Amino acid sequence: MTPTPSPRSHQEITSQLAVACLGAGIVTSVAVAQGQNPLTALGITLFSAVAAVGVGQIL
Repeated sequence: MTPTPSPRSHQEITSQLAVACLGAGIVTSVAVAQGQNPLTALGITLFSAVAAVGVGQIL
């Protein structure tokens, strides 16, 4: 019998999201420094962070 994975805690998901935002924010800050619209960069950062956490939850 295989053990079922335990559900992730809210605190763990929050910390994963914070780390993903920091990583994506570093890259997008370089893009803003080169002239990209800050709102576009913020949208890209949030999307990539949520996608990273979502993939992390699946895997």
